[in-house]
Amino acid sequence: MSDRVAMIRSRLEAALAPTELAIEDDGHRHVGHPGARDGRGHFNVRVVSAAFRGQSPLARHRAVYAALGELMQTDIHALSIDARVSGEGS
Repeated sequence: MSDRVAMIRSRLEAALAPTELAIEDDGHRHVGHPGARDGRGHFNVRVVSAAFRGQSPLARHRAVYAALGELMQTDIHALSIDARVSGEGS
């Protein structure tokens, strides 16, 4: 597991106490992409957490961004987010 994935995992676990968390480093699919030239990565995350209950999809994404903090400027170029409450369809 890459250091970036470990940092993302640590931040999301601390802030959202997820019951399910999957993080995929998708950087290999973006080699040569202009946004990847600065060394930041592309990631997909699936987060299932009770913390999202009652929140709109936009609020859930904002919660993920807030949990990741400065990693969004220093380590992450692109982030695909699937944020759900347990029992919601996929």
